[in-house]
Amino acid sequence: MSDMEQLYNQRLRRYVMAMRKQKPDRVPIRPFVAEFTAKYAGYTIQEVTQDYQKAFDAALRCAADFDWDAIVPNMVYVWTGLTQAIGLKYYAVPGCDLPPDTPFQYLEPPEQNAWMRDDEYDALIADPTGYLFNVWLPRVSADVRAPGQPNTYRNNLSFLKGGMAMLKYFYALGAQVARLRKETGTVSAISGILKAPFDIIADKLRGYKGLCMDMFRQPKKVQAACEALAPHLLHVALSGADPDKNVPIGLWMHRGCVPFLSPDQFERFYWPTLKWIIEQIWAAGHQVLFYAEGEWNPNLKYIAQLPDLSIVYHVDRGDIFEVHRTVGHKFCISGGIPNDLLAFGKPDDVRQYCKKVIDVVARDGGYIIDASAIMQDDTQVENVRAMTDFTRQYGVY
Repeated sequence: MSDMEQLYNQRLRRYVMAMRKQKPDRVPIRPFVAEFTAKYAGYTIQEVTQDYQKAFDAALRCAADFDWDAIVPNMVYVWTGLTQAIGLKYYAVPGCDLPPDTPFQYLEPPEQNAWMRDDEYDALIADPTGYLFNVWLPRVSADVRAPGQPNTYRNNLSFLKGGMAMLKYFYALGAQVARLRKETGTVSAISGILKAPFDIIADKLRGYKGLCMDMFRQPKKVQAACEALAPHLLHVALSGADPDKNVPIGLWMHRGCVPFLSPDQFERFYWPTLKWIIEQIWAAGHQVLFYAEGEWNPNLKYIAQLPDLSIVYHVDRGDIFEVHRTVGHKFCISGGIPNDLLAFGKPDDVRQYCKKVIDVVARDGGYIIDASAIMQDDTQVENVRAMTDFTRQYGVY
């Protein structure tokens, strides 16, 4: 066995032990670095967004230079070559729609022009796949024609280009995972992807404003739509899951936390279907990386309903010490190092905060260090190095 393979196995064991609420040799280091990688590797944001090979190279360089345990093979997750191949309207692309050093942006349509109309719930509920293909896709793509409209050359070409681009990118991701392992001994932090049914409706169909009105005007249809989408999202999550059942399925949650939803709305609309999906995933032997974007502490009593070890709870703007007190006995915790501290603080401040978190949250194992949210290009290199080096030295059990 090569030295790099031994290093990989050591890191994988460390990472998995922490996720299973055990105490490894030291606290694992697993930063979710996105546009930060471009900054570090000397690329523009446009380059790593439009050229995924440069994004791969930047992630690989960070993994090698910082000696991390695990990272995402490419956290600049939207390859805009793919979105442009099918003419998607809801992304603003660096270097095209935005300055070259601005991260890509999601464009939510005006409420009156949402991608899904308020009277189309029945069609979505009856056949989610058919609705998305026949109604939603022609609206979000500049080139796709709706059924009944005259066919065009650009319509046909969008499917050809889109299919080729998707296959090319996802096959390249597999090679990138292998490259991280072989060249740097770094573990791929997640495998597979999941979104909450409610977030699909809010992000890609009705928009947040439209969905807020629907929760009052037609609440039963919102619930039924979440229930109709849930089996499809479960299938997508499991189809990309780690066959060895080591690394978790990634779940980024967008519209479920305060102030987007009240706890009562969360309990009624957001939580039932997501809870069911996570329970099914855990029954199949996979954990979920529960990436709690925003302030989720008011909903901790619901998260505590999940089976022990079924998730890795990632802390963003919530109080990590309250999270530890409330659900730390059930789940591994990750994150909690504030992004504004990493962007605007000093290395000594970073080390001091990391010490406070490690002393309390990591005391008995079951903690993975990371920033609160995905790190973009405002994150300072010296602060990431301070977090990394301090944890490697101080976070030894």
